[in-house]
Amino acid sequence: MNRFCLARIRLEDFLNNLSLKKKLRYLYYFCILVPIFLTDIVILYAFTQAEHAEQQHQMEKIVGSVQSMLAAATEDSSLITTSLYMDNSLQDFVSRQYASPREYFDSYKDYISNSLLQGISRITNSVITVYADNETLINGSEFGRLSAVSQELWYQQYTEDGYSPRLLFSYDDTDGRQVLFLRGMNGLYSDKAERLVCIELNYSTLERDFQNMGYDYDVYVCSGNQIVLTNATPNYRWQPYSTFSSLGSVGLSQHLTLYGEELNIYVLEPGDDVLMLLRTNIHILILLLLLNIIPPQLLMNLLENSITSRLFRLEKVFNQVDSDVLIKISGPSGQDEIGSLMDNYNHMADRMNSLIDIVYRCRLKEQEMDIARQNAELMALYSQINPHFLFNALESIRMHSILKKEDETADMVQKLAIMARQNVDWSSDSNTIKRELAFVEAYLALQKYRFGERLSYKISAQEDCKNILVPKLTITTFVENACVHGIETKSSPGWIFVRVYTEDHDLCIDIEDTGGGMDEAEVERIQDRMQNANLMMLKEKGRIGMVNTCLRIRMMTENTAQFSVESESGIGTLISIRFPLNKAVRAE
Repeated sequence: MNRFCLARIRLEDFLNNLSLKKKLRYLYYFCILVPIFLTDIVILYAFTQAEHAEQQHQMEKIVGSVQSMLAAATEDSSLITTSLYMDNSLQDFVSRQYASPREYFDSYKDYISNSLLQGISRITNSVITVYADNETLINGSEFGRLSAVSQELWYQQYTEDGYSPRLLFSYDDTDGRQVLFLRGMNGLYSDKAERLVCIELNYSTLERDFQNMGYDYDVYVCSGNQIVLTNATPNYRWQPYSTFSSLGSVGLSQHLTLYGEELNIYVLEPGDDVLMLLRTNIHILILLLLLNIIPPQLLMNLLENSITSRLFRLEKVFNQVDSDVLIKISGPSGQDEIGSLMDNYNHMADRMNSLIDIVYRCRLKEQEMDIARQNAELMALYSQINPHFLFNALESIRMHSILKKEDETADMVQKLAIMARQNVDWSSDSNTIKRELAFVEAYLALQKYRFGERLSYKISAQEDCKNILVPKLTITTFVENACVHGIETKSSPGWIFVRVYTEDHDLCIDIEDTGGGMDEAEVERIQDRMQNANLMMLKEKGRIGMVNTCLRIRMMTENTAQFSVESESGIGTLISIRFPLNKAVRAE
């Protein structure tokens, strides 16, 4: 432990005595350049390993897919031969001795008319032939004599393998490439073939299906060293099978025994192997390595000069702090931490050299900013007032005129004119309660045309309250909310009450409706927005009319106004506004 502490102290002393330039060099070499180099090596190795693992996974999937395809292609033939083996009528037909060709053809037509043999051939797109050791059979169509094919290579190979069910890939000059499925009909494992079913699968169909599987790798299916299926080169049925030679590196091989046919599946690695790509593009890698070293080195030099030169200028002025006047740092400073330090020093020098003048100008600037802020807040409040209640009124007039075609429209227009004059005239932000309630009366009368018997209202105000000034559209905004969010959401008739009165030296304004009401969570949210209304809320999207109104009331009453919300779902909502009468302003 003591040795470790001693070594640490020595290292700290060594670093403390190094110049900043050397410290930056060591930082660059040991904390940037070497880690980048090591990280690149690790990433490259991980990339090659991951790419190789992904290739192996893909090749395994391909091998499994090829095995499934070949098994599916032969399984159908196996099922067909099993069905034919169990067909007693077929067994009788090929075993019977016929006295004449006429008798054979009559029996043939009778059997075919009641057999599914031809239908199976068309469905599977294959040729099915039944051979029997019966010389009275006539070769042709679906039947033939064994003696006629006894010299065929495929038959000889079948007999050599012990007459067991057999899949064969063969070729001859007459029929080209053939895929045959052979099975004896006189026993599962008989020592001779008295009756034989030969199903010739359509090689072109099998080859097309193999090509259409869309492998990204070259795949070869070989019987011995003969390529029976591949997607690497075009296959032609009338050409002999090619011989397989590893044209590329075999990535994966799999042996498969399918009904006696020994098959090997080879998947070749892609030509763009990762290591091969690296070897081929070694000059590009070297170029990238140089780009990772030289440009960072140049940039490091620039950064080093940027730091040390400005620190030297700082050191120079700090050595002169004992003089009567602080000397400001000349030249560019920048916007980083050192630049900020230089700017702060210059700012400190200005403050020390002309404190009185700076304090005076700061105070004057602060007053100007405060006036500008108040003007900006007032203009923002004016611009945020939401006139959507006027659009609702216009919509009511339009719908009433279209649907009813009544003369009452004239009365609605008159009340709308009252609202329009009030809304357009912004020579003053305030209004007497009397004029505000007249505006509310016009608005509710228009809404009455819209809602009909669903809306009733009552407006009352103490006489000594009518001359008090409130911000324009204050009461109207809450009345509008009562209509839209209260009465409109309830199908049964509802009331809106507007009351203005004094209580305990406070001016009280109540807006109550018997509409749909709100749940507790919504009441708490609205209560919070009303009581804590601010300019930031006005920048939010959505309904801001209520926030605007509450903020203007608070500004007019010097933040003494109190707001409360009481509501119950299905019953109604009561909004109360209270502020001291000594903060109220009366119209002259």
